[in-house]
Amino acid sequence: MSNNSSITTAKILIVDDNPLSRMTAIDLLSLDGYEVLEADSESIIFDSVTRQQPDLILLDVMIGSVDSFAFCRQLKKDYRTANIPIVLTTLTDSRESRIKAMEAGGDDILLKPLNRIELSTRVKSLINQKRLNDGLDQTEQVLFTIAKAVDSRSVSNGSSVRVASLVKSFAEYLNLTPEETDDLSFAAHLHDIGTIAIPDAIVLKTGGLTAKEKDIIRQHVLIGEEICQPLRNRSGVLPIIRHHHERWDGTGYPDGLSGDNIPYLAQIFQIIDIYDALTSDRPHKKAYAPAEALKIIVEETKKGWRNPQLIEDFTAFICSQEQ
Repeated sequence: MSNNSSITTAKILIVDDNPLSRMTAIDLLSLDGYEVLEADSESIIFDSVTRQQPDLILLDVMIGSVDSFAFCRQLKKDYRTANIPIVLTTLTDSRESRIKAMEAGGDDILLKPLNRIELSTRVKSLINQKRLNDGLDQTEQVLFTIAKAVDSRSVSNGSSVRVASLVKSFAEYLNLTPEETDDLSFAAHLHDIGTIAIPDAIVLKTGGLTAKEKDIIRQHVLIGEEICQPLRNRSGVLPIIRHHHERWDGTGYPDGLSGDNIPYLAQIFQIIDIYDALTSDRPHKKAYAPAEALKIIVEETKKGWRNPQLIEDFTAFICSQEQ
Protein backbone atom coordinates (compact mmCIF):
# COMPACT_ATOMS: atom_id res chain seq x y z
CA MET A 1 0.00 0.00 0.00
CA SER A 2 1.24 3.49 -0.77
CA ASN A 3 0.41 5.03 2.60
CA ASN A 4 2.97 4.20 5.28
CA SER A 5 1.12 5.79 8.21
CA SER A 6 0.65 3.55 11.20
CA ILE A 7 -2.89 2.37 11.74
CA THR A 8 -2.56 3.16 15.48
CA THR A 9 -2.24 6.91 14.79
CA ALA A 10 -5.73 7.08 13.31
CA LYS A 11 -8.30 9.50 14.72
CA ILE A 12 -11.80 8.27 15.52
CA LEU A 13 -14.74 10.54 16.31
CA ILE A 14 -17.43 9.09 18.57
CA VAL A 15 -20.83 10.75 18.17
CA ASP A 16 -23.17 9.67 20.95
CA ASP A 17 -25.19 11.64 23.52
CA ASN A 18 -24.90 8.84 26.10
CA PRO A 19 -21.78 9.48 28.23
CA LEU A 20 -21.57 5.84 29.31
CA SER A 21 -21.71 4.61 25.71
CA ARG A 22 -18.99 7.07 24.72
CA MET A 23 -16.85 5.98 27.64
CA THR A 24 -17.23 2.31 26.68
CA ALA A 25 -16.27 2.98 23.07
CA ILE A 26 -13.32 5.13 24.12
CA ASP A 27 -12.03 2.40 26.43
CA LEU A 28 -12.29 -0.25 23.70
CA LEU A 29 -10.72 1.87 20.96
CA SER A 30 -7.94 3.14 23.23
CA LEU A 31 -6.77 -0.44 23.64
CA ASP A 32 -5.77 -0.31 19.94
CA GLY A 33 -3.96 2.99 20.36
CA TYR A 34 -6.35 5.24 18.45
CA GLU A 35 -6.73 8.96 19.11
CA VAL A 36 -10.38 9.23 20.17
CA LEU A 37 -12.48 12.41 19.83
CA GLU A 38 -15.99 12.99 21.22
CA ALA A 39 -19.08 14.93 20.14
CA ASP A 40 -22.64 14.94 21.46
CA SER A 41 -24.53 17.80 19.80
CA GLU A 42 -25.34 18.68 16.19
CA SER A 43 -23.27 21.88 15.91
CA ILE A 44 -20.25 20.30 17.61
CA ILE A 45 -20.54 17.20 15.43
CA PHE A 46 -20.27 18.91 12.05
CA ASP A 47 -17.61 21.32 13.29
CA SER A 48 -15.60 18.40 14.69
CA VAL A 49 -15.81 16.42 11.46
CA THR A 50 -14.83 19.25 9.10
CA ARG A 51 -12.12 20.62 11.40
CA GLN A 52 -10.62 17.43 12.82
CA GLN A 53 -10.97 15.28 9.67
CA PRO A 54 -11.18 11.97 11.59
CA ASP A 55 -10.24 8.70 9.91
CA LEU A 56 -13.54 7.14 11.02
CA ILE A 57 -16.82 8.18 12.68
CA LEU A 58 -18.69 6.00 15.15
CA LEU A 59 -22.24 7.41 14.93
CA ASP A 60 -25.10 6.34 17.21
CA VAL A 61 -28.49 6.14 15.46
CA MET A 62 -30.35 7.62 18.45
CA ILE A 63 -29.05 11.09 19.32
CA GLY A 64 -31.63 13.44 20.84
CA SER A 65 -32.51 16.09 18.27
CA VAL A 66 -30.10 14.77 15.62
CA ASP A 67 -31.37 12.63 12.73
CA SER A 68 -28.31 10.37 12.46
CA PHE A 69 -29.27 8.94 9.09
CA ALA A 70 -29.81 12.43 7.61
CA PHE A 71 -26.52 13.56 9.13
CA CYS A 72 -24.77 10.53 7.62
CA ARG A 73 -26.18 11.46 4.19
CA GLN A 74 -25.01 15.04 4.68
CA LEU A 75 -21.45 13.92 5.43
CA LYS A 76 -21.38 11.59 2.43
CA LYS A 77 -22.53 14.37 0.09
CA ASP A 78 -19.98 16.93 1.29
CA TYR A 79 -16.69 16.65 -0.63
CA ARG A 80 -14.74 17.46 2.55
CA THR A 81 -16.11 14.48 4.45
CA ALA A 82 -17.39 12.06 1.78
CA ASN A 83 -14.50 9.60 2.13
CA ILE A 84 -14.64 9.28 5.92
CA PRO A 85 -16.00 5.81 6.88
CA ILE A 86 -19.10 5.97 9.08
CA VAL A 87 -20.07 3.09 11.37
CA LEU A 88 -23.58 3.41 12.79
CA THR A 89 -24.25 1.88 16.20
CA THR A 90 -27.68 0.69 17.28
CA LEU A 91 -29.44 -1.22 20.04
CA THR A 92 -31.70 -2.96 17.51
CA ASP A 93 -30.28 -5.47 15.04
CA SER A 94 -33.00 -5.40 12.40
CA ARG A 95 -33.19 -5.58 8.62
CA GLU A 96 -34.87 -2.15 8.65
CA SER A 97 -31.93 -0.59 10.50
CA ARG A 98 -29.44 -2.08 8.07
CA ILE A 99 -31.41 -0.89 5.06
CA LYS A 100 -31.67 2.65 6.49
CA ALA A 101 -27.92 2.63 7.21
CA MET A 102 -27.16 1.56 3.63
CA GLU A 103 -29.51 4.15 2.15
CA ALA A 104 -27.79 6.84 4.24
CA GLY A 105 -24.39 5.82 2.90
CA GLY A 106 -23.16 4.20 6.12
CA ASP A 107 -20.17 1.91 5.72
CA ASP A 108 -21.15 -0.54 8.45
CA ILE A 109 -23.52 -1.03 11.39
CA LEU A 110 -22.66 -2.48 14.80
CA LEU A 111 -24.92 -3.69 17.57
CA LYS A 112 -24.69 -2.30 21.10
CA PRO A 113 -23.28 -3.22 23.55
CA LEU A 114 -20.16 -3.11 21.39
CA ASN A 115 -18.15 -6.32 21.09
CA ARG A 116 -14.43 -5.68 21.56
CA ILE A 117 -13.17 -8.01 18.81
CA GLU A 118 -15.88 -7.06 16.29
CA LEU A 119 -15.35 -3.33 16.88
CA SER A 120 -11.58 -3.62 16.60
CA THR A 121 -11.77 -5.67 13.39
CA ARG A 122 -14.34 -3.49 11.63
CA VAL A 123 -12.62 -0.22 12.59
CA LYS A 124 -9.19 -1.44 11.48
CA SER A 125 -10.61 -2.71 8.18
CA LEU A 126 -12.43 0.52 7.37
CA ILE A 127 -9.44 2.71 8.23
CA ASN A 128 -7.24 0.49 6.07
CA GLN A 129 -9.79 0.86 3.29
CA LYS A 130 -9.87 4.67 3.67
CA ARG A 131 -6.09 4.91 3.48
CA LEU A 132 -6.07 2.59 0.51
CA ASN A 133 -8.68 4.78 -1.20
CA ASP A 134 -6.68 7.92 -0.38
CA GLY A 135 -3.78 6.47 -2.36
CA LEU A 136 -5.77 5.43 -5.44
CA ASP A 137 -5.47 7.12 -8.81
CA GLN A 138 -8.57 8.52 -10.53
CA THR A 139 -9.41 5.31 -12.43
CA GLU A 140 -9.10 3.21 -9.29
CA GLN A 141 -11.27 5.69 -7.35
CA VAL A 142 -14.04 5.27 -9.93
CA LEU A 143 -13.82 1.48 -9.82
CA PHE A 144 -13.88 1.43 -6.00
CA THR A 145 -16.92 3.73 -6.01
CA ILE A 146 -18.75 1.37 -8.37
CA ALA A 147 -17.69 -1.62 -6.27
CA LYS A 148 -19.00 0.01 -3.10
CA ALA A 149 -22.35 0.62 -4.78
CA VAL A 150 -22.45 -3.06 -5.77
CA ASP A 151 -21.58 -4.11 -2.20
CA SER A 152 -24.49 -2.01 -0.91
CA ARG A 153 -27.13 -3.76 -3.03
CA SER A 154 -27.95 -6.36 -0.38
CA VAL A 155 -28.36 -6.55 3.39
CA SER A 156 -24.90 -8.16 3.53
CA ASN A 157 -23.49 -4.64 3.01
CA GLY A 158 -19.89 -4.42 4.22
CA SER A 159 -18.86 -7.82 2.91
CA SER A 160 -15.90 -6.41 0.98
CA VAL A 161 -14.49 -4.80 4.11
CA ARG A 162 -14.75 -8.05 6.08
CA VAL A 163 -13.19 -10.02 3.22
CA ALA A 164 -10.37 -7.46 2.86
CA SER A 165 -9.51 -7.75 6.54
CA LEU A 166 -9.59 -11.55 6.59
CA VAL A 167 -7.71 -11.98 3.31
CA LYS A 168 -4.92 -9.66 4.53
CA SER A 169 -4.53 -11.64 7.75
CA PHE A 170 -4.51 -14.97 5.89
CA ALA A 171 -1.98 -13.62 3.38
CA GLU A 172 0.32 -12.67 6.25
CA TYR A 173 -0.21 -16.12 7.78
CA LEU A 174 0.88 -17.69 4.47
CA ASN A 175 3.90 -15.35 4.24
CA LEU A 176 2.82 -13.96 0.88
CA THR A 177 4.73 -11.05 -0.63
CA PRO A 178 3.48 -7.45 -0.11
CA GLU A 179 2.53 -7.34 -3.80
CA GLU A 180 0.45 -10.52 -3.51
CA THR A 181 -1.21 -9.21 -0.35
CA ASP A 182 -2.04 -5.93 -2.13
CA ASP A 183 -3.56 -7.82 -5.08
CA LEU A 184 -5.74 -9.84 -2.72
CA SER A 185 -6.82 -6.67 -0.86
CA PHE A 186 -7.77 -4.97 -4.14
CA ALA A 187 -9.66 -8.07 -5.23
CA ALA A 188 -11.63 -8.04 -1.97
CA HIS A 189 -13.20 -4.75 -3.03
CA LEU A 190 -13.49 -5.40 -6.78
CA HIS A 191 -14.18 -9.14 -7.19
CA ASP A 192 -17.97 -8.81 -7.57
CA ILE A 193 -18.00 -5.51 -9.47
CA GLY A 194 -19.32 -7.37 -12.54
CA THR A 195 -22.64 -8.02 -10.79
CA ILE A 196 -23.51 -4.39 -11.56
CA ALA A 197 -24.62 -5.72 -14.96
CA ILE A 198 -26.78 -8.47 -13.41
CA PRO A 199 -30.47 -7.61 -12.73
CA ASP A 200 -31.55 -7.15 -9.10
CA ALA A 201 -34.20 -9.82 -9.62
CA ILE A 202 -31.39 -12.37 -9.96
CA VAL A 203 -28.74 -10.96 -7.59
CA LEU A 204 -31.23 -10.47 -4.74
CA LYS A 205 -33.33 -13.59 -5.35
CA THR A 206 -33.84 -15.50 -2.11
CA GLY A 207 -34.97 -18.78 -3.68
CA GLY A 208 -33.14 -21.15 -5.99
CA LEU A 209 -31.88 -19.92 -9.35
CA THR A 210 -33.00 -21.40 -12.65
CA ALA A 211 -30.39 -22.77 -15.07
CA LYS A 212 -30.72 -19.63 -17.20
CA GLU A 213 -30.31 -17.37 -14.15
CA LYS A 214 -27.19 -19.31 -13.10
CA ASP A 215 -25.70 -18.78 -16.57
CA ILE A 216 -26.41 -15.05 -16.31
CA ILE A 217 -24.89 -14.65 -12.86
CA ARG A 218 -21.77 -16.58 -13.90
CA GLN A 219 -21.08 -13.83 -16.40
CA HIS A 220 -20.20 -11.45 -13.57
CA VAL A 221 -16.59 -12.65 -13.39
CA LEU A 222 -16.01 -11.94 -17.08
CA ILE A 223 -17.77 -8.57 -16.86
CA GLY A 224 -15.75 -7.73 -13.75
CA GLU A 225 -12.48 -8.59 -15.46
CA GLU A 226 -13.42 -6.37 -18.41
CA ILE A 227 -14.43 -3.45 -16.16
CA CYS A 228 -11.13 -3.67 -14.26
CA GLN A 229 -8.90 -3.87 -17.34
CA PRO A 230 -7.87 -0.18 -16.98
CA LEU A 231 -6.17 -0.89 -13.62
CA ARG A 232 -2.57 0.20 -14.06
CA ASN A 233 0.12 -1.84 -12.32
CA ARG A 234 -2.61 -4.09 -10.92
CA SER A 235 -2.61 -6.88 -13.48
CA GLY A 236 -2.37 -9.45 -10.67
CA VAL A 237 -5.90 -8.55 -9.58
CA LEU A 238 -7.53 -9.57 -12.86
CA PRO A 239 -6.89 -13.36 -12.57
CA ILE A 240 -8.43 -13.29 -9.06
CA ILE A 241 -11.56 -11.55 -10.35
CA ARG A 242 -11.89 -13.95 -13.29
CA HIS A 243 -11.06 -17.24 -11.56
CA HIS A 244 -12.34 -17.03 -7.95
CA HIS A 245 -15.23 -19.37 -8.83
CA GLU A 246 -13.13 -22.14 -10.37
CA ARG A 247 -13.03 -25.50 -8.56
CA TRP A 248 -10.09 -27.80 -7.82
CA ASP A 249 -11.74 -30.65 -9.79
CA GLY A 250 -12.49 -28.47 -12.84
CA THR A 251 -16.25 -28.11 -12.30
CA GLY A 252 -16.15 -24.36 -11.63
CA TYR A 253 -16.43 -21.38 -13.96
CA PRO A 254 -15.77 -19.54 -16.23
CA ASP A 255 -12.96 -21.64 -17.75
CA GLY A 256 -13.24 -24.99 -15.96
CA LEU A 257 -9.65 -24.80 -14.72
CA SER A 258 -8.48 -27.50 -12.31
CA GLY A 259 -5.74 -28.07 -9.74
CA ASP A 260 -2.70 -25.83 -9.95
CA ASN A 261 -3.94 -24.39 -13.24
CA ILE A 262 -6.16 -22.19 -11.08
CA PRO A 263 -4.14 -19.08 -10.11
CA TYR A 264 -2.94 -19.53 -6.52
CA LEU A 265 -4.21 -16.14 -5.35
CA ALA A 266 -7.64 -16.94 -6.81
CA GLN A 267 -7.68 -20.16 -4.77
CA ILE A 268 -6.83 -18.25 -1.60
CA PHE A 269 -9.39 -15.57 -2.28
CA GLN A 270 -12.14 -18.08 -3.02
CA ILE A 271 -11.77 -19.70 0.39
CA ILE A 272 -12.01 -16.36 2.20
CA ASP A 273 -15.02 -15.32 0.10
CA ILE A 274 -16.84 -18.58 0.85
CA TYR A 275 -16.00 -18.43 4.55
CA ASP A 276 -17.33 -14.86 4.80
CA ALA A 277 -20.54 -15.83 3.01
CA LEU A 278 -21.07 -18.77 5.37
CA THR A 279 -20.38 -16.76 8.55
CA SER A 280 -22.54 -13.76 7.56
CA ASP A 281 -26.30 -13.28 7.69
CA ARG A 282 -27.91 -13.38 4.24
CA PRO A 283 -31.56 -12.90 3.18
CA HIS A 284 -32.05 -16.67 2.85
CA LYS A 285 -30.00 -17.91 5.83
CA LYS A 286 -28.57 -17.11 9.26
CA ALA A 287 -24.83 -16.93 9.80
CA TYR A 288 -23.00 -20.17 10.59
CA ALA A 289 -20.58 -20.33 13.52
CA PRO A 290 -16.90 -20.53 12.44
CA ALA A 291 -16.69 -24.25 13.31
CA GLU A 292 -19.81 -25.01 11.24
CA ALA A 293 -18.49 -22.98 8.31
CA LEU A 294 -15.16 -24.84 8.39
CA LYS A 295 -17.01 -28.17 8.46
CA ILE A 296 -18.96 -27.22 5.31
CA ILE A 297 -15.76 -26.12 3.55
CA VAL A 298 -14.02 -29.39 4.49
CA GLU A 299 -16.99 -31.37 3.15
CA GLU A 300 -16.75 -29.44 -0.12
CA THR A 301 -13.04 -30.23 -0.24
CA LYS A 302 -13.83 -33.94 0.02
CA LYS A 303 -16.07 -33.50 -3.04
CA GLY A 304 -13.01 -32.22 -4.90
CA TRP A 305 -13.94 -28.54 -4.99
CA ARG A 306 -11.02 -27.03 -3.01
CA ASN A 307 -7.24 -27.37 -2.72
CA PRO A 308 -6.81 -29.81 0.24
CA GLN A 309 -3.48 -28.34 1.41
CA LEU A 310 -4.82 -24.80 1.31
CA ILE A 311 -7.88 -25.86 3.31
CA GLU A 312 -5.58 -27.37 5.96
CA ASP A 313 -3.70 -24.08 6.13
CA PHE A 314 -6.94 -22.08 6.34
CA THR A 315 -8.35 -24.30 9.10
CA ALA A 316 -5.18 -23.84 11.13
CA PHE A 317 -5.32 -20.09 10.47
CA ILE A 318 -8.94 -19.72 11.70
CA CYS A 319 -8.17 -21.81 14.77
CA SER A 320 -5.17 -19.57 15.54
CA GLN A 321 -7.39 -16.48 15.28
CA GLU A 322 -9.76 -17.81 17.93
CA GLN A 323 -7.08 -18.46 20.51
